[in-house]
Amino acid sequence: MYNPFFTNAILEWYAANQRQLPWREGNDPYRVWLSEIILQQTRVAQGTPYFEKFVEKYPSVEDLAAASENEVLRLWQGLGYYSRARNLHKCAKTIVEEYSGKFPGNYEQLLTLPGVGPYTAAAIASIGFGEPIPVVDGNVYRVLARAFNLEIDIAQGAAFKDFFELAGKLIDRNHPGQFNQGLMELGALVCTPANPACDECCISDICLAKKLQKQDTLPIKTKKTKKRNRYFTYLVLQMGNKIALRQRAEKDIWQGLHEFYLIETDTQVGFEELQDKLLADLAEADLSISEQSEPVKHVLSHQNLYTTFVKITLNDSEDYRGILEGNGLTLYFKEEADKLAKPILIANYLNRTSISIDL
Repeated sequence: MYNPFFTNAILEWYAANQRQLPWREGNDPYRVWLSEIILQQTRVAQGTPYFEKFVEKYPSVEDLAAASENEVLRLWQGLGYYSRARNLHKCAKTIVEEYSGKFPGNYEQLLTLPGVGPYTAAAIASIGFGEPIPVVDGNVYRVLARAFNLEIDIAQGAAFKDFFELAGKLIDRNHPGQFNQGLMELGALVCTPANPACDECCISDICLAKKLQKQDTLPIKTKKTKKRNRYFTYLVLQMGNKIALRQRAEKDIWQGLHEFYLIETDTQVGFEELQDKLLADLAEADLSISEQSEPVKHVLSHQNLYTTFVKITLNDSEDYRGILEGNGLTLYFKEEADKLAKPILIANYLNRTSISIDL
C-alpha cells in the first residue's frame, strides 16, 4: 500500500513543523533511547525536564551504567512506572559490558536489550542508524487508522502486526527516521485524539476518516478494565531525629523504592481499627500519635491509592530499635532519607510544609 503522496506529505510537513526537542540534536542513539524510555506513558512536557536531568548527570551510556540503582531511581522519582528506570539502568550496563558502550545498530539486536520493545527498537534503529523500520505508538495508530479507515481494535495485541506492516510499506527508505518522527509528530500536534485539526493536516486530501466523518470513532479501542482501589495506611515512625523507612521488595508497584511501614486493607479504615495489624509489640506500647492525615488519593495507570499517614513518635530504646529492625525498617537522618529513591507520594509527604516532619 505504498502511497507516495502520503509519505512525501509526512516528510515535508515534518521538515517545516517539527518541534525543537533536546533529544533530536544529532540523532545520537543514546539520546534517542533515553528519550523513548522516559516518554513511554509520559507526556513530552513532563518528560523533557527528566531527559535534561539525566543527560546532565549521565552524559553517556557509560556514565549511566556506572551509577547505582538508587541514584537512577532517585532521579526518576515522579515519573512512575519504575520498572522502566530499572530496565534503563540494566540496559546501560548490558551495552557497556556486552557491546563496549556502543548501541547495536540494527533492529533485531536492539530487541534483545533489557526494556527495549518493538517501538523503542524501531525508534533507535531508524533515527539513530537509518534502518527503515517503522515505529508504531498511539499517535501512529491514530493517524493510520484515520487516514486509511482501519476498523481494527488497537487494544488487541494482534493489531500491532497489521499497523506495523502498513507503516513498513509507507516508510521512506532514504529518510526512515524523519518519516517515523513526522508520523508521530502529526499525531501529537494535528491528528489529536479529540478535535483533530483536519483543516491543517497535510494528508487531509486523502484521509478517509475525514471524508467519511469518522474522526471521532477511529481508531477503535475497547474500554480499559476498571481501576483497582487500594487502601494504604503508612506509619511514619520517628525516633529522635531519625525516621524509619524500608525498601519495597515485593513484585508490585514501586519495587526497590523506599517507604514508611505500610498496612494495606481492603477498605478505608481509621487508625483505631488497625491496632491488631500494628508492628509486632507496638500494639502494647504507649505510642505518641502526633498527627494523622486525611486520606490522600494517588492515581496510577491501573490503580487508585487512598493513603493515610499516621505520624508516631517512639522512645529511643533498644527494644524499639529491635522491633524496627525485625520489620525491615532502618532509621535515617533527614538528609539521608532525601537521597533515597522513594515513590513521589512519600517524597511529597516528607516535603509538605503543612505536615512537615520535625527532624
